[in-house]
Amino acid sequence: MSLSPLTIQHEDRVLRLTLNSPDQRNVLDDQLCDELTAALDDAGHDRTVGCILLDAAGPVFCAGLDMDALLRPQAREITETQEHLFTLGVHYHKPIVAAVGGPVFGAGIALLANCHVVLAAQGATFGLTEIRFGYWPFVTHRALTLAMGERRTVELSLTGRIFSTTDALQYGLVHEVTPPFELDDRANATAQMLANASQETLRRGLDFVQKSRELNWEAAGSLAAECSERTFHSADFAEGVRAYREKRRPSWPSTK
Repeated sequence: MSLSPLTIQHEDRVLRLTLNSPDQRNVLDDQLCDELTAALDDAGHDRTVGCILLDAAGPVFCAGLDMDALLRPQAREITETQEHLFTLGVHYHKPIVAAVGGPVFGAGIALLANCHVVLAAQGATFGLTEIRFGYWPFVTHRALTLAMGERRTVELSLTGRIFSTTDALQYGLVHEVTPPFELDDRANATAQMLANASQETLRRGLDFVQKSRELNWEAAGSLAAECSERTFHSADFAEGVRAYREKRRPSWPSTK
């Protein structure tokens, strides 16, 4: 009986998803992509999940797509499930935190680009190495560009060079670099904080970010005014104001 390439743990409103094929360097094969996409979709509709924490077992966080599968006769370049997974940040409304403890290559970087907060251990390395195999990251390009900007994404895609956590922090792919022994604690603390924040406000905020990308300034301003008005009349905002005045921690209606 084969083990699942994905481990799922649900604790204190945080859903931890662990890539669990260390012997295969956690490559994104069909099974892992299917299970990861299904777990994320289920979490998106589960009110008991406030945040997703993505990490990996073994020394390599993710080596990218399964090249052996791509070389099989009549294999498609990329499946619909993989396309959905690599564009998740365009439509997902729950925060995703990634804890990167080791190297990340190819499409694995697209996973990070679709996360909202990425913490990496000192010494982790990164590389858009598809060019070395005669391929270009077509499907992941948009997510990578949103994370790092078009010029940087193009340069990294052209050269396939390996870059450091310091570079990843500068490029915007990573938000925080920690000592390796602190990574799990820091990532879990961040996930817990987001999981227990106002879920209504997080959802509305992420929805605004996603919708406003394609709008001009005037239309984005109108959308911002509409979202603000709804927020001001929400139960969570009323509770937040009460808690501030009473000098206590809010008890958000949207988490109940």
